[in-house]
Amino acid sequence: MTEEDKELELLKAKRMLEMQKNISQRQRIEDVKPVSAPQVSARDVVLKQLGYRGEEVLQNAEAQFPNETRVVVEKLAELIKGGDIAEIIDGGKLLALFRSVGIRVRMNTTISVEQDGKMVSWSDKLKGDSKSLSESSSEEIPDVS
Repeated sequence: MTEEDKELELLKAKRMLEMQKNISQRQRIEDVKPVSAPQVSARDVVLKQLGYRGEEVLQNAEAQFPNETRVVVEKLAELIKGGDIAEIIDGGKLLALFRSVGIRVRMNTTISVEQDGKMVSWSDKLKGDSKSLSESSSEEIPDVS
């Protein structure tokens, strides 16, 4: 071998060494990246997509059906991350979803009506109406005795 061939082989060897170092550095950086990135839980992913009263429905579902809700939340998070669900999920939609898969989440509901410029519950309004009816009916009935 001539001297030029030896120098060429030496340069090739140096270049190979540099390439191996670069590859090993990239692998170390890639190994570190997943560790440094915070893992977002499936529940957090779903919470970010929930709209009006969605969190309330989710909390009731978790309290009443913890195992089933966890499965639904994980699947929802998977669909959200995949881009299949991009819209905001309000409480009504989430409740309908739970009911469609057979999870009958019970919600505390109240009906309010306006009375004299204030919002009162329907039961209070009915109680007030029944009192006024009983008072007015006792006044209208003349004493026959």
